[in-house]
Amino acid sequence: MRIPGFLRSFYFYVGVSFLVWMLVFDANDFVKQYDMYAKLQELQAERNYYLENIETVKKERAELLSSPELLEKFARERYIMKRPSEDVFILVPHQEEN
Repeated sequence: MRIPGFLRSFYFYVGVSFLVWMLVFDANDFVKQYDMYAKLQELQAERNYYLENIETVKKERAELLSSPELLEKFARERYIMKRPSEDVFILVPHQEEN
């Protein structure tokens, strides 16, 4: 049985060992590259979500600051603010325990 010439070459073994080292043992192997790519995709999706929310909040803020009545309504509903002479009652629905 005859062994091909390239299999007897020192450079072939060095090249194969280099590829194995880079694919498996290196600090930036394929598994870590894939994990970093997945994390990048996740972070980009998060970034897009927050950019959309920033636009929504900017619109709401501009709307609230344009009208004192809306600002008062927002403060009363969201932060339970009241005038000094008022009493505020908060109704919380009863939740059944399982």
